[in-house]
Amino acid sequence: MTKAGYVGEARRVTLPFTDDLVRELRAGDRLLLTGALYVARDAAHKRMIETLDRGEPLPVDIRGTTVYFMGPTPARPGRPMGAGGPTTASRMDPYSPRLIELGLKAMIGKGTRSATVRNALREHNAVFLGGIGGAGALLSKAVVSAEVIAYEDLGPEALRRLEVKDLPVTVVDDAAGRDLYEEGRARYRRRKRVP
Repeated sequence: MTKAGYVGEARRVTLPFTDDLVRELRAGDRLLLTGALYVARDAAHKRMIETLDRGEPLPVDIRGTTVYFMGPTPARPGRPMGAGGPTTASRMDPYSPRLIELGLKAMIGKGTRSATVRNALREHNAVFLGGIGGAGALLSKAVVSAEVIAYEDLGPEALRRLEVKDLPVTVVDDAAGRDLYEEGRARYRRRKRVP
């Protein structure tokens, strides 16, 4: 460890995120997450919003939680789940602002988010974290336990609760409005202009 709470350049974070920690995070920060989070993809998100539209409570209290956009493969013997890499986050853009407004603190996925989602992150002090695409089998090694919480009929897209240890992620969109992808493109453009 190089500094308290850090391993190399990655910061160890015990879930759930606090408001203070979310305010400290900056686009580009590398984190190792340990604790409980939820897994939900398109179908589960759609069902959660339909539940809210009917005036009913969600099957879990999402205040302060993290949702990983992922649909795991079946578990091998002795493992809590199979491969589980992040899915494309923009598919959750129609649903995310409402969940952020209800207190969701962090989301894990891959790719960019819409301006509407990024505005919700700023307004409600939340973050979007990038997972490592194409490394689902490796990422599943960070999963300590997994259980279906709701929507079992959705199969791999059911709402799950995971316990993870040192799940690697990178802050893509922080609560101050910074976007890692935009910053990276800007740095690249500046370098290309230099002879």
